[in-house]
Amino acid sequence: MNNKIALAPCNGMSPNGLVSRVAVGDFKKEHENVISICMGSTSADIENENTPMLKKYPIIAINGCKNNCVNKILENKGVDVAKTINASDVLENYGVCARDPFRLDDEGEECVKIIKKELENSL
Repeated sequence: MNNKIALAPCNGMSPNGLVSRVAVGDFKKEHENVISICMGSTSADIENENTPMLKKYPIIAINGCKNNCVNKILENKGVDVAKTINASDVLENYGVCARDPFRLDDEGEECVKIIKKELENSL
């Protein structure tokens, strides 16, 4: 991976929101060309001061659920998303699920590994 890529994880209060954030945090630590986007800051930026930075690198949106809030927030800011990952859809295929929006148990950690693998495949 030569060029930077930005990851925009779900900031929702669902178990898969937590899985998304942990997966992105771990992935960022393991890949020097990856940056992460704070969706709370992006959503709250009513003056659109962050928009030029958001358009600097290709963005992978990692939604926690079927509401696709990450995509909607970025779309409302006029920012294109290069790829979308929906954690609930991906994890459904593996038969595992996180259950707590605040702590990861063993199954939640397995979910993180799966989402990281999906991110790796997206590069």
